[in-house]
Amino acid sequence: MAEYAVGPLISMLKDKVSSYLLERYKVMDGMEEQREILERKLPAILNIIEDAEEQGAYRSGVSAWLKALKKVACEANDIFDEFKYEVLRRDAKDKGHYKKLGFDIVSLFPAHSPIIFRYRMGKKLRRIVRIIEVLFTEMNELGLKHLQKAPPSKQWRSTDSIILDSEKDIVSRSRDEEKKKIVSILVNQASDRDLIVLPIVGMGGLGKTTFAQLVYNDPAIKEYFQLRRWCCVSDDFDVVKIANSICQDSESDRDKALQNLQNEVSGKRYLIVLDDVWNEDADKWKKLRTCLKHCGKGSAVLTTTRNEKVAQSMKMCVDYSHNLEKLHKVFLKEIFENRAFCSQKIDASEISNMVEQILHRCGGSPLAAKAFGSMLSTKTSIKEWTDVLTRSNSCNEKTDTLLILKLSYEDLPLHLKQCFAFCAVFPKDYEIDVEILIQLWMAHDFIPLKEDDNLEKVG
Repeated sequence: MAEYAVGPLISMLKDKVSSYLLERYKVMDGMEEQREILERKLPAILNIIEDAEEQGAYRSGVSAWLKALKKVACEANDIFDEFKYEVLRRDAKDKGHYKKLGFDIVSLFPAHSPIIFRYRMGKKLRRIVRIIEVLFTEMNELGLKHLQKAPPSKQWRSTDSIILDSEKDIVSRSRDEEKKKIVSILVNQASDRDLIVLPIVGMGGLGKTTFAQLVYNDPAIKEYFQLRRWCCVSDDFDVVKIANSICQDSESDRDKALQNLQNEVSGKRYLIVLDDVWNEDADKWKKLRTCLKHCGKGSAVLTTTRNEKVAQSMKMCVDYSHNLEKLHKVFLKEIFENRAFCSQKIDASEISNMVEQILHRCGGSPLAAKAFGSMLSTKTSIKEWTDVLTRSNSCNEKTDTLLILKLSYEDLPLHLKQCFAFCAVFPKDYEIDVEILIQLWMAHDFIPLKEDDNLEKVG
């Protein structure tokens, strides 16, 4: 993952190096030469960073170069944060915010001495500059180049920021026959069975979760089942966590949690959805099924998984599994155009061939159609669309939707790449608090601030 989020770090460092406050408060006296080198080298590195990040995915030398660049960029950002702190300290001193303690604060804190500060920071900065100069030389040896982007054109179509969020209605219409089939199995065919487990199988981005939601919220399902529970499983198939989710409890003791689960489902006709299951261990399924078997006739567990082996590991209790079909091109086109064009009028004859190519590359995946549509909604010329098509790959069972989503990431502005990449610190399926996330972005100085901007509002 070395090739990700390097550009934003360099961009943030470039802004810090060029800060007028460093000049105003003279915190870099004696380090002017190092600062000038950085002011020349960093923009040049930024010019080739997009090419480097693209090549880093398949060239080990470039990947190693990016890893080294990322490391030194992090260290340099920390150093310039120290300069920033010194600026704030001197500003506070100039404004008389230090308490009058009756003695010289520099004598109490020698590190605040301008001479000591200059020596300590100069040593750190010279080391950083040496490393960057070496990386700059290697950059040219690796043959990295500046990728020219097509300038936006307003001649083709006009755009606005409104995106019509009608995908769920489209998916509902497109999956109607499949939904009726699953509902019929759950309500009619399985009514004389104690418990069935029915996996919904399909590649990532195909809409398994949305499809399961359509089934879960169907009126016939709501009427037929006495108890309905939704449980997001993901990577960690923890029987206790699943039991607590179904019981809407937080019991930490394993035996009590499993006993609560048996009591919760005992004698009831239930539908439990286990979403995003990755577990292939048949023993874990047996333990869960043991807890769920004390139920009313017609009970069912509906699972979603992208892994065929997961369905196979459940053979001891599966009578039927459903391979979710790829979304028909007609519905993919609706999803794509809702994102790409919103409600504006366009000249379809100019782009019809490109739209067909895009739909082909979506591989039946609604997530890919959303990603392509959102990305192209800001592209205002045919040249820009062609560039995106050139960089994109087809979505299929092998590539999944990762390549298309990576393309969407690459299309973000540098500061948004940094904000997005930061979200990786949260575990999968974690519900992120927006206010806390914005505060973390602010603490890491990820939000670019212009005059009269409010950081929280921009965040």
